[in-house]
Amino acid sequence: MSSAVSNPFRWPLAVQMLVGLALGLGVGMLWPEIGIALRPLGTAFVEAIKMIVIPVVFATVTLGIYRMGTELRTLGRIAAVCFLYFYVATVISIAIGLGLNAIFHPGAGASLAATGKIPANLAVSVDWVKFFMDMIPSNIIAAMAEQKVLPTLVFSILLGLALASIGEPARPVVGALEAIMLAMFKITRWITATAPVAIFAIVAWLFASQGLATVTALAKLVLVMYLGLVLMVLVFWLMLLAIGERPIAVTRAIMEPVILGFTTRSSEATLPVHMEKLRAMGVPDRIIAVVLPLGYAFNRDGSIMYFALAVTFLAEAYGIALTGSALFTILMVTTIASKGSANVPSGGLVAIAMVLTAIGLPVEALAVIAGVDAFLDMGRTAVNVFGNTVAVKLVQKFAGDSVRDEAAGLSLAPAEAGEA
Repeated sequence: MSSAVSNPFRWPLAVQMLVGLALGLGVGMLWPEIGIALRPLGTAFVEAIKMIVIPVVFATVTLGIYRMGTELRTLGRIAAVCFLYFYVATVISIAIGLGLNAIFHPGAGASLAATGKIPANLAVSVDWVKFFMDMIPSNIIAAMAEQKVLPTLVFSILLGLALASIGEPARPVVGALEAIMLAMFKITRWITATAPVAIFAIVAWLFASQGLATVTALAKLVLVMYLGLVLMVLVFWLMLLAIGERPIAVTRAIMEPVILGFTTRSSEATLPVHMEKLRAMGVPDRIIAVVLPLGYAFNRDGSIMYFALAVTFLAEAYGIALTGSALFTILMVTTIASKGSANVPSGGLVAIAMVLTAIGLPVEALAVIAGVDAFLDMGRTAVNVFGNTVAVKLVQKFAGDSVRDEAAGLSLAPAEAGEA
């Protein structure tokens, strides 16, 4: 993405975002009334990004699968590498959270005063039948209108395979989807040109409305959490280094979606920008189209580490001994819950609630840490974005030999071109 179009100071857009973040922090802390009043600017930006998420997912996934044509083996290889990484990263994330708790014990002696509210009627389990049924949309238009990524993803995969199988009659539809995709990325550029102002408004509102009193009360948890996120980034760097990538270069290339994730606390807000950055890095469209939407739904490495740390924090605060069996329960339930809550409202809280219930803690314990959740959410969302970048790079390394994008990843010619 070029930031020069609307960059009168000729600063990289990522630098402008960081300046907006710093200014927003200052305004939110020094002039909270102004910070509160700025909220609509940030909300408008996030809503504008969300407006194009479903069209981007629909067009890119459908076209990516279409270009694979009848190469189901390629698609299967991509999916296999993708999900293998998801589960390995999940276990690593949980292990880091459990390990940091064992070293620092942030919950020992913590105040049990509620610092925030939890949603009413929060679910403490996942209805697996409903979860899988929700992935099959009875009305795809309604699913898209409700911003449901998973059913949109399923429909797009099926449509892409169907278009590839019918050959020549599919070309007008493919041309229309190509135009939609390119138009959505053009709109993405327009919207993200305003990102520094939006980030300034979002951060000013966040610090004006949340304040630092609660953060101070739970400072140990916040510090340990961010230490864990730093360790996760180091693990990601080692993975990138192991597959021949330059970690610093990759980090610099995706800094814009990472900063957006940090400030907006929304993975959805980063998806179109993230896709464009990966395309600019030379990642084949087919890989981006399959891996990134799946990753945003199922691979939330920063969030998963937080689940493990939050549960052990609350267990120690409530005086529950973390025996080997309790830690194993946390590991297993967190792994399952983090995937099963992917398509559930308040999915992160549902996952934590499931783990708390499994080790005998009341769901109401969530209120103890709810006050700092916004500040923790910033870091874990940014790491989620980075983790999905690693997923894409790993798939490109181990499944990319069978993926070839014509015209440097911009051509949408199908793999079955010339078929009847």
